[in-house]
Amino acid sequence: MLRIVFMGTPDFAAESLKSVYEAGHKIEAVVTNMDKPKGRGMKLVASPVKEYALEKNLKIFQPQKVRNNPEFIEEIKNINPDVICVVAYGKILPKELLDIPRLGCINVHGSLLPKYRGAAPIQWAVLNGDSNTGITTMYMDVGMDTGDMILKEETAIGENETTGELWDRLSKIGANLLVKTLGLVEQGKAPREKQGEDFTLAPMLQKEMAKIDWENKTANEIKNLVRGLNPIMGAYSFLNGKKIKFWKVQVLSEEELKQEYPELAEYAYRMPKIEPGTVLFSEPRKGLYIKAKEGIIKVLEIQGENAKRMNIGDFLRGNKVEAGTMFE
Repeated sequence: MLRIVFMGTPDFAAESLKSVYEAGHKIEAVVTNMDKPKGRGMKLVASPVKEYALEKNLKIFQPQKVRNNPEFIEEIKNINPDVICVVAYGKILPKELLDIPRLGCINVHGSLLPKYRGAAPIQWAVLNGDSNTGITTMYMDVGMDTGDMILKEETAIGENETTGELWDRLSKIGANLLVKTLGLVEQGKAPREKQGEDFTLAPMLQKEMAKIDWENKTANEIKNLVRGLNPIMGAYSFLNGKKIKFWKVQVLSEEELKQEYPELAEYAYRMPKIEPGTVLFSEPRKGLYIKAKEGIIKVLEIQGENAKRMNIGDFLRGNKVEAGTMFE
Protein backbone atom coordinates (compact mmCIF):
# COMPACT_ATOMS: atom_id res chain seq x y z
CA MET A 1 0.00 0.00 0.00
CA LEU A 2 1.13 3.54 -0.76
CA ARG A 3 1.90 6.31 1.70
CA ILE A 4 -0.21 9.26 0.57
CA VAL A 5 -0.73 12.95 1.24
CA PHE A 6 -4.23 13.88 0.05
CA MET A 7 -5.08 17.44 -1.00
CA GLY A 8 -8.70 18.46 -1.66
CA THR A 9 -11.60 20.57 -0.42
CA PRO A 10 -15.24 20.01 -1.58
CA ASP A 11 -17.53 16.97 -1.47
CA PHE A 12 -16.20 15.97 -4.91
CA ALA A 13 -12.78 15.47 -3.30
CA ALA A 14 -14.14 13.85 -0.13
CA GLU A 15 -15.51 11.01 -2.26
CA SER A 16 -11.97 10.30 -3.54
CA LEU A 17 -10.45 10.54 -0.05
CA LYS A 18 -12.99 8.01 1.22
CA SER A 19 -12.23 5.56 -1.59
CA VAL A 20 -8.45 5.85 -1.17
CA TYR A 21 -8.79 5.32 2.59
CA GLU A 22 -11.10 2.32 2.15
CA ALA A 23 -8.72 0.83 -0.44
CA GLY A 24 -6.20 0.48 2.38
CA HIS A 25 -3.64 3.11 1.42
CA LYS A 26 -1.89 4.90 4.28
CA ILE A 27 -3.14 8.51 4.43
CA GLU A 28 -0.24 10.26 6.12
CA ALA A 29 -1.86 13.71 5.99
CA VAL A 30 -4.81 15.59 4.51
CA VAL A 31 -4.39 19.13 3.18
CA THR A 32 -7.53 21.22 2.72
CA ASN A 33 -8.63 24.86 2.58
CA MET A 34 -9.22 26.88 5.71
CA ASP A 35 -12.65 26.80 7.41
CA LYS A 36 -15.02 29.37 5.91
CA PRO A 37 -17.75 31.47 7.54
CA LYS A 38 -21.21 30.40 6.42
CA GLY A 39 -24.86 31.22 7.06
CA ARG A 40 -26.45 34.14 8.87
CA GLY A 41 -24.31 33.64 11.95
CA MET A 42 -21.14 33.43 9.79
CA LYS A 43 -20.06 30.38 11.77
CA LEU A 44 -16.81 28.77 10.58
CA VAL A 45 -17.55 25.57 8.67
CA ALA A 46 -15.05 22.83 7.80
CA SER A 47 -14.70 21.55 4.25
CA PRO A 48 -16.18 18.10 3.45
CA VAL A 49 -12.62 16.77 3.14
CA LYS A 50 -11.74 18.03 6.62
CA GLU A 51 -14.93 16.53 8.04
CA TYR A 52 -13.99 13.08 6.69
CA ALA A 53 -10.38 13.47 7.91
CA LEU A 54 -11.61 14.33 11.42
CA GLU A 55 -13.94 11.32 11.37
CA LYS A 56 -11.00 9.03 10.56
CA ASN A 57 -8.57 10.84 12.89
CA LEU A 58 -6.20 11.77 10.04
CA LYS A 59 -3.54 14.47 10.33
CA ILE A 60 -4.83 17.74 8.83
CA PHE A 61 -3.05 20.77 7.36
CA GLN A 62 -4.92 23.95 6.42
CA PRO A 63 -2.31 26.36 5.07
CA GLN A 64 -3.52 29.77 3.95
CA LYS A 65 -1.16 29.45 0.99
CA VAL A 66 1.10 26.73 -0.41
CA ARG A 67 3.35 28.98 -2.48
CA ASN A 68 6.15 30.74 -0.62
CA ASN A 69 5.33 28.72 2.48
CA PRO A 70 8.62 27.02 3.47
CA GLU A 71 7.23 25.68 6.75
CA PHE A 72 4.43 23.80 5.01
CA ILE A 73 6.78 22.47 2.29
CA GLU A 74 9.14 21.23 5.01
CA GLU A 75 6.27 19.44 6.78
CA ILE A 76 5.39 17.55 3.59
CA LYS A 77 9.07 16.75 2.94
CA ASN A 78 9.32 15.27 6.44
CA ILE A 79 6.32 13.04 5.75
CA ASN A 80 8.07 11.87 2.55
CA PRO A 81 4.95 10.44 0.83
CA ASP A 82 5.05 8.02 -2.09
CA VAL A 83 2.30 9.96 -3.83
CA ILE A 84 0.42 13.24 -3.39
CA CYS A 85 -3.21 12.95 -4.57
CA VAL A 86 -4.84 16.25 -5.56
CA VAL A 87 -8.61 16.45 -6.12
CA ALA A 88 -10.33 19.86 -6.42
CA TYR A 89 -7.94 21.43 -3.92
CA GLY A 90 -8.38 24.93 -5.29
CA LYS A 91 -4.78 26.16 -5.33
CA ILE A 92 -1.97 25.82 -7.90
CA LEU A 93 0.93 23.82 -6.46
CA PRO A 94 4.54 25.04 -6.72
CA LYS A 95 7.25 22.87 -8.30
CA GLU A 96 8.99 22.38 -4.96
CA LEU A 97 5.85 20.60 -3.68
CA LEU A 98 5.29 18.62 -6.88
CA ASP A 99 8.86 17.29 -6.66
CA ILE A 100 8.48 15.80 -3.16
CA PRO A 101 6.74 12.41 -3.71
CA ARG A 102 8.91 9.70 -5.31
CA LEU A 103 6.04 8.46 -7.51
CA GLY A 104 4.68 11.90 -8.40
CA CYS A 105 1.58 13.99 -7.80
CA ILE A 106 -1.64 12.60 -9.25
CA ASN A 107 -4.68 14.73 -10.05
CA VAL A 108 -8.31 13.77 -10.65
CA HIS A 109 -9.79 16.13 -13.25
CA GLY A 110 -13.48 16.40 -14.16
CA SER A 111 -13.19 16.24 -17.95
CA LEU A 112 -11.70 14.20 -20.77
CA LEU A 113 -8.43 16.09 -21.10
CA PRO A 114 -7.16 18.01 -22.96
CA LYS A 115 -10.73 19.33 -23.22
CA TYR A 116 -11.70 21.76 -20.45
CA ARG A 117 -8.49 22.47 -18.60
CA GLY A 118 -9.15 24.80 -15.69
CA ALA A 119 -11.33 25.43 -12.67
CA ALA A 120 -14.84 24.59 -13.91
CA PRO A 121 -14.77 21.66 -16.37
CA ILE A 122 -18.00 20.04 -15.17
CA GLN A 123 -19.96 23.29 -15.32
CA TRP A 124 -18.77 24.18 -18.83
CA ALA A 125 -19.60 20.73 -20.21
CA VAL A 126 -23.23 21.33 -19.19
CA LEU A 127 -23.27 25.01 -20.18
CA ASN A 128 -22.05 24.10 -23.65
CA GLY A 129 -24.64 21.35 -24.05
CA ASP A 130 -22.08 18.55 -24.44
CA SER A 131 -23.43 15.03 -24.78
CA ASN A 132 -20.52 13.36 -22.98
CA THR A 133 -17.70 14.06 -20.54
CA GLY A 134 -15.68 12.05 -18.05
CA ILE A 135 -12.75 11.88 -15.65
CA THR A 136 -9.02 11.97 -16.36
CA THR A 137 -6.29 11.05 -13.90
CA MET A 138 -2.91 12.59 -14.66
CA TYR A 139 0.59 13.24 -13.39
CA MET A 140 0.78 16.89 -12.37
CA ASP A 141 3.32 19.39 -13.64
CA VAL A 142 3.64 23.15 -13.14
CA GLY A 143 1.06 23.97 -15.85
CA MET A 144 -2.72 24.26 -15.48
CA ASP A 145 -3.93 20.67 -16.05
CA THR A 146 -1.16 20.07 -18.64
CA GLY A 147 0.42 16.92 -17.18
CA ASP A 148 0.69 13.46 -18.74
CA MET A 149 -2.60 11.55 -18.66
CA ILE A 150 -2.90 8.16 -16.94
CA LEU A 151 -6.48 6.86 -17.18
CA LYS A 152 -9.79 8.13 -18.55
CA GLU A 153 -13.40 7.12 -18.04
CA GLU A 154 -16.17 8.52 -20.23
CA THR A 155 -19.83 9.03 -19.33
CA ALA A 156 -22.87 10.43 -21.16
CA ILE A 157 -24.47 13.66 -19.95
CA GLY A 158 -28.24 13.41 -19.59
CA GLU A 159 -30.35 15.75 -21.72
CA ASN A 160 -31.79 17.36 -18.57
CA GLU A 161 -28.90 16.66 -16.18
CA THR A 162 -27.76 19.61 -14.08
CA THR A 163 -24.24 20.52 -13.04
CA GLY A 164 -25.06 19.38 -9.50
CA GLU A 165 -26.27 15.96 -10.67
CA LEU A 166 -23.28 15.47 -12.99
CA TRP A 167 -20.91 16.65 -10.24
CA ASP A 168 -22.21 13.93 -7.90
CA ARG A 169 -21.89 11.22 -10.54
CA LEU A 170 -18.40 12.27 -11.60
CA SER A 171 -17.22 12.41 -7.98
CA LYS A 172 -17.90 8.67 -7.70
CA ILE A 173 -16.38 7.88 -11.10
CA GLY A 174 -13.32 9.95 -10.14
CA ALA A 175 -12.96 8.21 -6.78
CA ASN A 176 -12.99 4.76 -8.39
CA LEU A 177 -10.62 5.82 -11.16
CA LEU A 178 -8.16 7.27 -8.63
CA VAL A 179 -8.01 3.97 -6.71
CA LYS A 180 -7.46 2.10 -10.01
CA THR A 181 -4.74 4.61 -10.96
CA LEU A 182 -2.96 4.23 -7.60
CA GLY A 183 -2.96 0.45 -8.06
CA LEU A 184 -1.19 0.82 -11.42
CA VAL A 185 1.25 3.38 -10.02
CA GLU A 186 2.11 1.04 -7.15
CA GLN A 187 2.77 -1.81 -9.61
CA GLY A 188 4.84 0.43 -11.88
CA LYS A 189 2.34 -0.16 -14.70
CA ALA A 190 0.67 3.27 -14.95
CA PRO A 191 0.63 4.57 -18.55
CA ARG A 192 1.73 8.10 -19.50
CA GLU A 193 0.18 9.92 -22.44
CA LYS A 194 1.11 13.43 -23.54
CA GLN A 195 -1.82 15.80 -23.98
CA GLY A 196 -0.72 17.70 -27.07
CA GLU A 197 -1.76 21.24 -27.93
CA ASP A 198 -5.39 20.72 -29.02
CA PHE A 199 -6.99 21.86 -25.76
CA THR A 200 -9.88 23.99 -24.52
CA LEU A 201 -10.23 25.97 -21.29
CA ALA A 202 -12.86 25.97 -18.54
CA PRO A 203 -12.35 29.19 -16.56
CA MET A 204 -14.10 30.06 -13.32
CA LEU A 205 -17.72 31.11 -13.69
CA GLN A 206 -18.59 34.80 -13.43
CA LYS A 207 -21.78 36.16 -11.84
CA GLU A 208 -22.53 38.31 -14.91
CA MET A 209 -23.07 35.23 -17.08
CA ALA A 210 -26.10 34.16 -15.01
CA LYS A 211 -28.44 36.78 -16.54
CA ILE A 212 -30.56 35.26 -19.33
CA ASP A 213 -30.09 36.98 -22.70
CA TRP A 214 -33.51 36.42 -24.25
CA GLU A 215 -32.71 38.44 -27.34
CA ASN A 216 -29.56 36.64 -28.47
CA LYS A 217 -29.65 33.14 -26.94
CA THR A 218 -31.68 30.27 -28.36
CA ALA A 219 -34.11 28.25 -26.25
CA ASN A 220 -31.59 25.39 -26.06
CA GLU A 221 -28.80 27.75 -24.99
CA ILE A 222 -31.04 29.15 -22.24
CA LYS A 223 -31.89 25.63 -21.07
CA ASN A 224 -28.18 24.77 -20.93
CA LEU A 225 -27.49 27.95 -18.94
CA VAL A 226 -30.20 26.97 -16.43
CA ARG A 227 -28.84 23.39 -16.16
CA GLY A 228 -25.24 24.58 -15.99
CA LEU A 229 -25.82 27.06 -13.16
CA ASN A 230 -27.95 24.67 -11.07
CA PRO A 231 -27.23 24.62 -8.12
CA ILE A 232 -24.27 27.03 -8.20
CA MET A 233 -25.98 30.39 -8.60
CA GLY A 234 -29.04 29.98 -10.79
CA ALA A 235 -29.80 31.66 -14.11
CA TYR A 236 -32.01 34.72 -13.66
CA SER A 237 -34.13 37.33 -15.38
CA PHE A 238 -36.20 40.31 -14.27
CA LEU A 239 -40.00 40.46 -14.35
CA ASN A 240 -41.63 43.77 -13.44
CA GLY A 241 -38.36 44.83 -11.81
CA LYS A 242 -38.06 41.72 -9.62
CA LYS A 243 -35.26 39.18 -9.93
CA ILE A 244 -36.54 35.71 -10.82
CA LYS A 245 -34.28 32.65 -10.82
CA PHE A 246 -34.85 29.71 -13.13
CA TRP A 247 -33.83 26.28 -11.82
CA LYS A 248 -35.43 23.85 -14.23
CA VAL A 249 -36.88 24.32 -17.72
CA GLN A 250 -37.83 22.38 -20.84
CA VAL A 251 -37.63 23.40 -24.48
CA LEU A 252 -40.63 23.07 -26.79
CA SER A 253 -41.01 23.84 -30.46
CA GLU A 254 -43.95 25.98 -31.57
CA GLU A 255 -45.50 22.85 -33.02
CA GLU A 256 -45.20 21.01 -29.68
CA LEU A 257 -46.78 23.96 -27.90
CA LYS A 258 -49.75 23.86 -30.30
CA GLN A 259 -50.13 20.13 -29.70
CA GLU A 260 -50.29 20.70 -25.93
CA TYR A 261 -52.66 23.67 -26.27
CA PRO A 262 -54.69 23.50 -29.51
CA GLU A 263 -56.51 26.69 -28.51
CA LEU A 264 -53.30 28.60 -29.27
CA ALA A 265 -53.34 27.54 -32.94
CA GLU A 266 -55.43 30.57 -33.95
CA TYR A 267 -52.67 32.85 -32.63
CA ALA A 268 -49.83 30.99 -34.43
CA TYR A 269 -49.54 33.64 -37.13
CA ARG A 270 -48.52 36.18 -34.48
CA MET A 271 -45.61 34.11 -33.10
CA PRO A 272 -42.87 35.45 -35.43
CA LYS A 273 -43.64 39.00 -34.27
CA ILE A 274 -43.54 38.24 -30.55
CA GLU A 275 -40.30 39.32 -28.88
CA PRO A 276 -38.15 36.75 -27.05
CA GLY A 277 -38.77 36.90 -23.29
CA THR A 278 -42.52 37.41 -23.70
CA VAL A 279 -44.86 35.27 -21.58
CA LEU A 280 -47.08 33.27 -23.96
CA PHE A 281 -49.14 31.33 -21.46
CA SER A 282 -49.41 31.37 -17.67
CA GLU A 283 -51.73 29.23 -15.61
CA PRO A 284 -51.06 27.35 -12.32
CA ARG A 285 -52.33 23.98 -13.56
CA LYS A 286 -50.73 24.16 -16.99
CA GLY A 287 -47.54 26.13 -16.41
CA LEU A 288 -45.53 29.09 -17.64
CA TYR A 289 -44.38 29.35 -21.26
CA ILE A 290 -41.97 32.01 -22.51
CA LYS A 291 -41.08 32.85 -26.11
CA ALA A 292 -37.40 32.39 -26.88
CA LYS A 293 -35.27 32.56 -29.96
CA GLU A 294 -35.76 29.28 -31.87
CA GLY A 295 -38.18 27.71 -29.43
CA ILE A 296 -40.33 28.02 -26.32
CA ILE A 297 -39.15 27.80 -22.70
CA LYS A 298 -41.48 25.82 -20.43
CA VAL A 299 -40.61 26.67 -16.83
CA LEU A 300 -40.71 23.78 -14.33
CA GLU A 301 -38.96 25.15 -11.24
CA ILE A 302 -38.51 28.80 -10.33
CA GLN A 303 -37.63 31.15 -7.47
CA GLY A 304 -39.13 34.55 -6.85
CA GLU A 305 -37.24 37.44 -5.30
CA ASN A 306 -36.64 36.82 -1.56
CA ALA A 307 -38.47 33.48 -1.82
CA LYS A 308 -37.70 29.77 -1.90
CA ARG A 309 -37.33 27.53 -4.93
CA MET A 310 -40.65 25.95 -5.89
CA ASN A 311 -42.38 24.17 -8.74
CA ILE A 312 -44.05 26.44 -11.25
CA GLY A 313 -47.61 25.57 -10.17
CA ASP A 314 -46.99 26.69 -6.59
CA PHE A 315 -45.25 29.84 -7.82
CA LEU A 316 -48.12 30.83 -10.12
CA ARG A 317 -50.71 30.25 -7.41
CA GLY A 318 -49.00 32.94 -5.34
CA ASN A 319 -47.75 35.21 -8.12
CA LYS A 320 -49.88 36.42 -10.99
CA VAL A 321 -47.93 36.47 -14.26
CA GLU A 322 -49.91 37.90 -17.15
CA ALA A 323 -49.52 36.64 -20.71
CA GLY A 324 -47.85 39.34 -22.74
CA THR A 325 -45.56 40.57 -19.95
CA MET A 326 -41.84 40.35 -20.63
CA PHE A 327 -38.85 38.91 -18.84
CA GLU A 328 -35.87 41.19 -19.25
